[in-house]
Amino acid sequence: MCTCIAMKTQDAYFGRSMDIDYRFGEKVVVTPRSYPFALRSGGSFETWYAMVGMAAVQEGYPLYAEATNEKGLSMAGLNFPGNARYFKPVPGRTNLTPYEFIPWVLGNFAGVQEVRRELDRVNLTDVPFSPSMPVAELHWMISDGENSLVVEQTDTGLHIYDNPTGVLTNNPEFPFHQMNLNNYMNLSCQPAENRFSSQLKLASYGAGMGSIGLPGDDAPSSRFIRACFCKMNSQCQTDDASSIAQFFHILDAVSIVRGTVKLSDKKCSLTTYACCTNATRGVYYYKSYSNSQLTAVRMTDDNKNADRLSVYEMEEAQAVRYLN
Repeated sequence: MCTCIAMKTQDAYFGRSMDIDYRFGEKVVVTPRSYPFALRSGGSFETWYAMVGMAAVQEGYPLYAEATNEKGLSMAGLNFPGNARYFKPVPGRTNLTPYEFIPWVLGNFAGVQEVRRELDRVNLTDVPFSPSMPVAELHWMISDGENSLVVEQTDTGLHIYDNPTGVLTNNPEFPFHQMNLNNYMNLSCQPAENRFSSQLKLASYGAGMGSIGLPGDDAPSSRFIRACFCKMNSQCQTDDASSIAQFFHILDAVSIVRGTVKLSDKKCSLTTYACCTNATRGVYYYKSYSNSQLTAVRMTDDNKNADRLSVYEMEEAQAVRYLN
């Protein structure tokens, strides 16, 4: 369970909520330029572009959940259980494991159209990082502030979809979410009008009644509709502070409260963290379930040109500003 959003005001913004029932050792990580990545199916590459995002670091390898590179290209992997399908390496294709996909895209490409030209050659493989770390079932959203794509590999192969909403959640496959929007075309941010019957004198008795029917549950299809409605009707000033605040308010609308979503093993899924990157300026903001104050990490010239990863521990303790 997760929700990803791309938004544009004066700058481009990209981020997501991470909704899971465990922690994966996540830290904010900056991967520098010219950082080497050995590919499990053979070959290697060095990053042209630095990137920042949330990752677990294993043996010097940043396992990114989401990240943004210095050119403003962003990418996130979201849970896609039961639908994701990975294949054996195929000669002549760009064979990538799911955990290699984000570094490969963000390390090599500057925009959506540039990466799209190369995606047809990609084959996502079923090679795990290690025997104790099985391959994650994912699909991905890629955005550069102007355009967004969704990439899914299923039984029928690799599929690339234009995403005019700039929103992604989880199952089902992305074409369902696009079609499902039609079921909510009567929702409005405007005051409700009486379309029920001209024979009845009906009137709104409170604000917000134009959006009656907006789903409030936490199912992926419902979060997709709710995030789209909030984003598409968002009114925001274009300065950075206003944009960041608005972005987190949109994510708050799909945040999972501990105890409201229980899994089959009685564990609780919750929003462990939410993040927003100013992709234009290279600043990564986040808050965690236990600390609602924003913390930020900048991509600086020093860490863009470093010879190693720059790793920042998450600020988990609740920060409070006392006024007296």
